[in-house]
Amino acid sequence: MNALATEKQTQIISALTEGMSIRSASRVFDVHRDTIGRLALTIGDGCERLHDRLMRDLQVNLIELDEQWDFVAKKQKRVRQDDPSEMGDCWLYVALAATQKAVISYQVGKRNDENMREFLGDLHGRILNRAQITSDGYPGYPPAMAATFGTDVDFATIVKHYAVEGTATDAAHRYSPSKVTGSERTVIRGRPAEEHISTSYVERFNLSSRMQMRRFTRLTNGFSKKLANHRAAIALWVCFYNLCRVHETLRMTPAMALGVTDHIWTIGELINAAQEPSDVPPLPPIETKGTIRPGYTPFNPYVISGGRAAAGPRRRS
Repeated sequence: MNALATEKQTQIISALTEGMSIRSASRVFDVHRDTIGRLALTIGDGCERLHDRLMRDLQVNLIELDEQWDFVAKKQKRVRQDDPSEMGDCWLYVALAATQKAVISYQVGKRNDENMREFLGDLHGRILNRAQITSDGYPGYPPAMAATFGTDVDFATIVKHYAVEGTATDAAHRYSPSKVTGSERTVIRGRPAEEHISTSYVERFNLSSRMQMRRFTRLTNGFSKKLANHRAAIALWVCFYNLCRVHETLRMTPAMALGVTDHIWTIGELINAAQEPSDVPPLPPIETKGTIRPGYTPFNPYVISGGRAAAGPRRRS
C-alpha cells in the first residue's frame, strides 16, 4: 500500500465507496487486487476508529434502528459444523439519526442477544439526552432496550404489513416486492410521539448501502470472504456516508447536520484521518440496572436541535 501514490489511493477508495468491486478497480486502475484489498482493509480499520472518535457526546432527538442481512463466505444453509464461526449470516445493526440522517452507531455480527446489547450499549454511550427510538418488531429489542436504557428512553416499535403478490404456494412470487398496506405501532417504554414512530429513514439508508457497497449487492460474487474485510468495508462506507456524501434533502453531509464537522470531507481527507493514530479510549460499558418496572414516565417529547453538546459531564440515569 505504501508504494501507491496518494492520488491512486484516493481514486481507488472513491471507486470502492461508489460500489465498484475490488476486481473491477484492479482492472480500471491497473493495480493488483491484493494491493487494493490491503488498502481497503487498512483504511476501513482506520475508519472504524475515526467513527468512534467523532460520534461522541451527541444530542439527538429521534433515532431509528434496523438490521440488514448479509453473509460472510457462504450462506447459512451452506455452513458446515467444522466451518469457522464467522461464516454464514452476518447482520449490520444501524442506529440512524432520523432528522440529521447520520449513522450514530452500528454493529456487525450475528443476530443474537449479545450483539444486540452491545449495539444498544454503544448507542447509549454516544448520546447525552433522552431520545425517542423506534425499531422494527424484532423481539430482541424490548429486553435489550430495558436493560441498557432503563426508563430513560421513549421507545416504540413499528411492524409493517404487506400485500404479498402471488399465492402462498407460489415460491417464485413469495418474496416479490409488495405494497405496504398498513403498520402497527406499539409503545414499549415512555411517551414517544406517535407521529415520529417510523423506520422509513433507516430503511432508505439500507437501500443506499446495498446500492453502494458491493459486498451487500445481492446475487453476485462480490460478497465478503472474511469477517475482517466485511467489517472494514462497512466502516469505510459509514464514514464516507457521514462525512463525504452530500445528502440530497439536507444539502450537506449528515455529519455537518449533526454538528460533528463544519465542511464536506474529501476522500483524501478521509484517508488521512483514517491513518492518524487515535488515543481516544473506547466507550466504557454501560452499567445495566436490575429489575426495571415497565410503565410510562411523565415526559413529553419535543424536537431539539441536533449536534454536539457543550462540554460538560455526561449524564447517566
